[in-house]
Amino acid sequence: MLYAILCYNDEDLIGAWSKADDDACMVRLQAVERDLKRAGRLGPVARLLPTTAATTLRKGRDEPLVIDGPFAETKEQLLGFYVVDCDNLEAAIAVAKDLAVANPGSGAYEIRPVGLFRDGVDSLPQSPMTAVAP
Repeated sequence: MLYAILCYNDEDLIGAWSKADDDACMVRLQAVERDLKRAGRLGPVARLLPTTAATTLRKGRDEPLVIDGPFAETKEQLLGFYVVDCDNLEAAIAVAKDLAVANPGSGAYEIRPVGLFRDGVDSLPQSPMTAVAP
């Protein structure tokens, strides 16, 4: 089963890190990623640009409204995500715990099973994940 692990944190706090702090965190996260990749369980990983670069399309009664920014009512922002192949929820939680240890501080990791709408297997590395059916 594929699981999306959505990484939330305070964008201002992360944005205030020095380059050395950010680089150190990336090294720790890459160690977790390397283990998942070796096991053939790592799918797409993305670090999102700041919410100041976001645009939101709000559905309305007549025409959709396009506005600058995410306008989320939250203290934490979605900063990135991982897609991992796990046998069950407990295994996905274990991956999220590894990520949390690698990325110290506050924040949250939301774990959701992925139902493939379009599989996009052409864009995934060759691994057991490419054979997963929705």
